[in-house]
Amino acid sequence: MKPRIDDETIEYIGILAKLELSPEEREQAKGDMGRMLDYIGKLEELDTAGIEPVSHVFTVENVFREDVVTNGDMRGDILKNAPEEKDGMFVVPKTFD
Repeated sequence: MKPRIDDETIEYIGILAKLELSPEEREQAKGDMGRMLDYIGKLEELDTAGIEPVSHVFTVENVFREDVVTNGDMRGDILKNAPEEKDGMFVVPKTFD
């Protein structure tokens, strides 16, 4: 049995997607969804016997690496750019009292 996209289904999808569809947009959506379901039906006709299911096209490997500091402490160099500095920190104007 072929699934049928009716006005009630389109209305429900519109509510879920928080969309306000005009009557023309509803008709277009019905046609689009019908074509999508037809295409899915065609895909179901494919013979997939003997094909391993996969979750990724490529092999997924763990890519963790050791966390090593390479640039060291650059606080002094960074604070050279500060217009004003106090106790190793930037001094900035107050934003509120």
